[in-house]
Amino acid sequence: ASPQPSPPDTASPGPSRHEGLCSRPAPRLLPHIDGCVLPSLGGFGRHQKQLVVLTWIPALFIGFSQFSDHFLLAQPNGTCVSPAGNHSNWTGPPLLASGAPALQLRANGTAEEPGDSAGLLCACEERRLELQTGLLQNVVTKWHLVCDSAWKVHIAKFSLLVGSIFGYLVMGVMADWFGRHPVLILSALFMLVFGLSVAFSVNVTMFSTLRFFEGFCLAGLALSLYVLRIELCLPGWRFSMTMVASFLKVGGQLLMPGVATLCRHWPNGDDWQVLQIVIISPFVLMLPYVWIFPESLRWLLATQHYKRSKAMMLRIARKNQVDMTTEPSGVLAELEQELHKKPQRSCIVKMMSTRNLWKNIVVLCVNSLTGYGIHHCFARSMMDPEAQPTALCHTDYYTMAGIAVATCLALCPAVGLMGRRGGLLTFMIITALASLLQLGLLNLIGKYSLLLRDTLNRKFSVAFSIIGMFSSHAVSTLSIFFCAEITPTVIIFFFFFLDSLGLVLASAGFGMLTAPIMELHNQKGYFLHHVIFACCTLLCIICLLLLPEPRGQPLPESLADGETFTRQILLHPGEQHLLLVKYERDYSRVHDTPLHLTATGGATAAVATALAAVPASYALATGGEVIGNCAIANGV
Repeated sequence: ASPQPSPPDTASPGPSRHEGLCSRPAPRLLPHIDGCVLPSLGGFGRHQKQLVVLTWIPALFIGFSQFSDHFLLAQPNGTCVSPAGNHSNWTGPPLLASGAPALQLRANGTAEEPGDSAGLLCACEERRLELQTGLLQNVVTKWHLVCDSAWKVHIAKFSLLVGSIFGYLVMGVMADWFGRHPVLILSALFMLVFGLSVAFSVNVTMFSTLRFFEGFCLAGLALSLYVLRIELCLPGWRFSMTMVASFLKVGGQLLMPGVATLCRHWPNGDDWQVLQIVIISPFVLMLPYVWIFPESLRWLLATQHYKRSKAMMLRIARKNQVDMTTEPSGVLAELEQELHKKPQRSCIVKMMSTRNLWKNIVVLCVNSLTGYGIHHCFARSMMDPEAQPTALCHTDYYTMAGIAVATCLALCPAVGLMGRRGGLLTFMIITALASLLQLGLLNLIGKYSLLLRDTLNRKFSVAFSIIGMFSSHAVSTLSIFFCAEITPTVIIFFFFFLDSLGLVLASAGFGMLTAPIMELHNQKGYFLHHVIFACCTLLCIICLLLLPEPRGQPLPESLADGETFTRQILLHPGEQHLLLVKYERDYSRVHDTPLHLTATGGATAAVATALAAVPASYALATGGEVIGNCAIANGV
């Protein structure tokens, strides 16, 4: 008879369990996507590379839409043409809303001091608003959303972000149930519908409502593309392919001012409407994805769509020029045996019962929220309150875009050298130091040196703000990618990857939402806002030590894989085993000290004399043991 396999061969493997699975007998090969299925289909071959390129193209258009608020809702400069009331005979120069920081219409469009020029602007019967952002007219100037109507601008800014938050959560659940491909196509289709409808809004209420649905569809589009890109790649390619998409998204941010300038002198139409049409129309290129972009193979195998999986695997093998008839791993043969099974729906309830997995997701949610929230604090500190709004508009926008480019460039070598967890921890420490130094050191300089307060205070503030924006942007980007790697993408019975990633992205949306909230309150409570997020960075530094290191590891394929995917121990497994083993030590050669013998000699002799007169059976019953002529009680 053939020998039975030994128990160690059938035991559940560790974190690197996928390595070598195809070279030895295994109960199931289909759940091991990175270890068996994709290598048998040619690995990261021509088919996967073509699809990854298709996920890069929309990243540029997503960058256009996400940064369109800087132009559609930019605050204008104001000129009082016809003063009202007791200023009707005023013959001075035009009243410009460009005085003190509280009087500029740039932040919230209001004026708090009616005695100054900005207050006179809000009291004017007729005013002229001029933009300095590349457009001649936008939503603010079209419907005069300044002074008493300035709050409507912030509602319009809220609408896109709030729609994105709901989109990340809802579209993630839909992708779990119906697949990535339907969510991708529906998001692109409705993005065209709602995005183009925004350009034909008749009032600000209609504009804000349609922007909410635009943000909802934009979130579904970005989320599905992010997940498809991750699922197409092998472990060695995931980060580099994701960073290329990040570069393209930042490229959309850099190109946005040029696109707005091209729409400035568009004939027979409002240029802001033309800009909205221009940034939405490229999504038409995604409609052919219905036929050229397939469903995720991971999702098909996870939900037991084995018939569709077989057709997909044969298609991939043909494009990668792999002969499946002679493939030695046996993946296709095992798939043939599973064709009779029916597809299964997914459930996300079991995620709440996990321990390590839920902890990791909560830590990354706090990291993402802190990164985007404190990023606005640094951006607000970087702005020069004495500069004119015209200079602020272009300088700050390109500075933030340049910092985003520098962050993407620095992330690649940093993550390559230190790993995901090491890089995230390093950038979070830099963020915390920049925040604490900006809050504490600058106040200390102003308190003890009035001479240096005006000269060095501003320079140090700008320097710390740039460093903080750089590191906080890296923290936000890496937190989202970290979540995509440590949460399971293929869970046979309990599938919730998109929900966890959607939760982290929604937390990032809440962090970005702090910017319009602070502007709505005219930056009141800004210092407390910065202090709270600075404390959160210190908390995140401690929590990041609990996360595992996913570099080079396959994506977790089941709930058990995700739960056991914990941080690596500091000691070698053999050394840790030695620390946990209990040894029976021999103390027979250890002699007591003379001083201790003198102190305990009398008591020991008394006990020995008493036990000598007791029968052996009684001594054993009471804890004593008689060995020859020696009586021992409690080790004495």
